[in-house]
Amino acid sequence: MADLTGFKRDNKGAFIEKHPNANIKYGVDFTNYLNSGDAISGATVSIETITGDASPLALPTNASTDVVVAGKLVNIRLRNGTSGNEYNVDVQITTTNGDTDSRRFRIVVGSKHL
Repeated sequence: MADLTGFKRDNKGAFIEKHPNANIKYGVDFTNYLNSGDAISGATVSIETITGDASPLALPTNASTDVVVAGKLVNIRLRNGTSGNEYNVDVQITTTNGDTDSRRFRIVVGSKHL
């Protein structure tokens, strides 16, 4: 499994809890999936939409700084989300060797407590 800092796991897979007002970057590390010497050359992110969602989970408006590739890591800035909703986030990558891959995780939106 990729290194997912701050992520938790349950019987449905990897997820992270996010407060509706949080505007933060999450990192997905593909090191364990890529061959030695290979790196990520590009990444795209898609977020599941929920019909009637008043404040959907979204990338901020500047895509060039909201999805940032650094070697074998993809940093994704996410904002909004409606409390009580779960969103699937897909991260699709292309590597310097021309390979492609995709990983999915969930964002669970709600109040966060220390």
